[in-house]
Amino acid sequence: MHIDQWIESVPPSSVYALIGLIIGLESLGIPLPGEIALITSALLAAQGVVNPWGVALCAIAGAIIGDSIGYAIGRRGGRPLFEKLGRRFPKHFGPDHLEAAERSFQKWGMWAVFFGRFVALLRIFAGPLAGTLRMPYWKFLIANVLGGVVWAGGTTLLVYQVGKVAEQYLKGASYIGLGAAVLFGAGSALVLKRRAGKSRARHPEQSGLPSGEPIRPMEQPVD
Repeated sequence: MHIDQWIESVPPSSVYALIGLIIGLESLGIPLPGEIALITSALLAAQGVVNPWGVALCAIAGAIIGDSIGYAIGRRGGRPLFEKLGRRFPKHFGPDHLEAAERSFQKWGMWAVFFGRFVALLRIFAGPLAGTLRMPYWKFLIANVLGGVVWAGGTTLLVYQVGKVAEQYLKGASYIGLGAAVLFGAGSALVLKRRAGKSRARHPEQSGLPSGEPIRPMEQPVD
């Protein structure tokens, strides 16, 4: 079962805890599809299953707390921790991934933590790598909180609004489609009748009447 199906299958009251846990674990450094989980929860909110503000707050809390724990783990474990993870999970923590993340930190500094929220690779690395590189905690905390609020809260509300608009459009589209189908059917019938009339006028012999003899009302064929 995919994570989106899993979230949709749990009771609504459990969605809040689940989204906070998934995003928290991803931010801590465990490769989980946090973005998919967040979008799925926001779409459930658009359907009225859960509250969008509850989803946003739980997602923000999970992002900030998870990143902070990841920072502490990275500061304590250092580079040997990433080397060990790279051997066990080369697809997520391989040397190439670590090198790309380090380049981002060297270029952007504390803002790599902020922008890392919007990039799957850095979202996993941001907290632990900031701790490993001994980034001052106050700088990390500012970027962590801002990134968590903008990414988790902003994504939730954006997807929620888009979902509401799409739902209204689809409901309206059903009536529009029905009306269009009726009009199309009536128009098609009218066109066919006109073409049949023109065809009889051009070839009166096919109707069994002599040329030029008008069709009396009672003799008009039934379409």
